[in-house]
Amino acid sequence: MRRAVEFALAAAAALWQPVQAAPACERPVYLTFDTGHMGVADLVADVLARHDVKVTFFLANEKTQDGGSSLDARWAAWWKARAAEGHAFGSHTWDHVVWQADVAAGLKARPTAGEQAGQTQVLDAADYCEQLRRPARWFTEATGQAMLPLFRAPAGRTSARLLEAARQCGFRHVGWAPAGFLGDELPSERFPNRLLRDTALRDIREGDILVAHLGIWSRKDPWAPAVLEPLIEGLKARGFCFRTLAEHPQYRDWITKHPLN
Repeated sequence: MRRAVEFALAAAAALWQPVQAAPACERPVYLTFDTGHMGVADLVADVLARHDVKVTFFLANEKTQDGGSSLDARWAAWWKARAAEGHAFGSHTWDHVVWQADVAAGLKARPTAGEQAGQTQVLDAADYCEQLRRPARWFTEATGQAMLPLFRAPAGRTSARLLEAARQCGFRHVGWAPAGFLGDELPSERFPNRLLRDTALRDIREGDILVAHLGIWSRKDPWAPAVLEPLIEGLKARGFCFRTLAEHPQYRDWITKHPLN
């Protein structure tokens, strides 16, 4: 009887042991996703959840395979679920506005989404600020959470004037490392998935920001999840760990000092 009581007490004590803290992330990389046609969004989410990887998503209201757009009511639940999982989020401009040149009146740009898709327009600083803030407002309404005060210019194209307009609006730009360009925008005929995977596993280094998309219209052999899962597994095997940009040393102070309301 005494031994039974001792066993029960030991079992109870084991149940009440403090939860072990997650191991420190000594070799972080920062995986990011820009919106796209969203055709692989569920597959990406499944892989990230299965491997307990947190990423940063950059949101634009792009055309989707289901006939809507990536920030319409049909996708609100998807974004809310990702927010609940602990991912981070930034702006990619509402209409996926690609900068072309600085002109006297402001920023010459061409959106690839929205009512003026494909039409060249000139935006002043206030116009560009609205392009940055509109995804943030939508995200907060859909999820109850705030975006990070970070953005990625579509195609990564910027100028000093554009960056200053964004800074005055409370946003800081995030690019990617040379090795962090994961190649999902490239033609699969010339850049097959195996090549992209092997190149990334060979070249990615500690601290790199990586970029991929939630679906690219032009790629015939989708990058995700075919490359995504073995890439995550391979990077972990090399001793890397994954963190969001909220923890990036280059952006932490900016995030703290410029919260989006």
